[in-house]
Amino acid sequence: MRKFFFKLHLWASLTVSPLLLIFALTGSLMAFEPELDHLLHARLYYVTQGDHTLSLEQISRSVRGAFPKDTINQYNLSSDAGISDQVNTNNRTVYINQYTGQILGTMTDADFWNKAQNFIHQLHLRLAFRDKHDTGGIIMSWASVVMLLILPSGLVLWWKQKRITIRKTSKGRQAWFDLHSMIGVFVFLFILVPTLTGVIMGFGKITTPLMYKITSSKPSQQPDTKIDIPAGGQMISADSAYHIAQQAIPGAAPFDIFSFGSGQAYYIRCHFPEDLTPGGRSTVIINSYTGNIMFVQGSRTAPAGTRLQILTRAIHTGDIFGLPSKFFGLLVCLALIAQITSGLRMLWLRKFKKSSIQKD
Repeated sequence: MRKFFFKLHLWASLTVSPLLLIFALTGSLMAFEPELDHLLHARLYYVTQGDHTLSLEQISRSVRGAFPKDTINQYNLSSDAGISDQVNTNNRTVYINQYTGQILGTMTDADFWNKAQNFIHQLHLRLAFRDKHDTGGIIMSWASVVMLLILPSGLVLWWKQKRITIRKTSKGRQAWFDLHSMIGVFVFLFILVPTLTGVIMGFGKITTPLMYKITSSKPSQQPDTKIDIPAGGQMISADSAYHIAQQAIPGAAPFDIFSFGSGQAYYIRCHFPEDLTPGGRSTVIINSYTGNIMFVQGSRTAPAGTRLQILTRAIHTGDIFGLPSKFFGLLVCLALIAQITSGLRMLWLRKFKKSSIQKD
């Protein structure tokens, strides 16, 4: 049986190690996307906290004054007091100091980092290869499944010696084996969790309905944001929509307000203090003329299946506990890289030793 598990571990690892390396490298960068974005665009993001923030109407006046021909369609309000707000128009993204109204800069086209971010995302999800069958996504999802074979087979192989240190006398291949075994047993569970959540997300067409079935719940149906314009009707302000959303989900802060103009409802995303994912996961849709709430769903009270999906994604991305869990996720990615490196090094030394014996 040990020989069987050795062959399984070896050939499964060799088959998917390039893909696992991609997972580890891209995942470590994706975990810190907002932080890296702020650092690389410091002049657009960093502000000094003031006594109070401006209203959305005051922010709008600053943007319209600078770009009178633009139409505002989104407000992205920062949850960090030291990071600027963003206003998206039909022509550009405007970065604005929410305390003074000063426009810090704009972005009309994706720069090198934004393009790199998108490439990293696509590489992680589907090998940066998109077709109608999502072939790249299927390959990466099955690579995660293979990883679920590699991990337990490695644990079985470790169980015989149960080594958790590098022996002082070990050299060459034996030293690499000790290193591989030690890292593997310490990070086993921490690699298993993102692998398992990755499989769940990768096979969402199967796992999502299963989540709702297990929890005996159903997904909420969001209405169409297109609405009828009443005769003589006038749209409510973005500030009014903001306050309505606040009241709709007490305790949650609206941070992303979509306003696509006449005939469209306000679509507002909110987050509770414990929602550390960029998306927030709470939604309010408001009739932009009457102010009536068309749809509301908070992450605390969403259907159980939806909450399970939110939890799965937060665990996988390292957002569940914020920055500390992101750093921990980075360490896990580095450990996975070390496992791939040490495994390949052992194989190389094994082949080299055999080759030397045959020559002798």
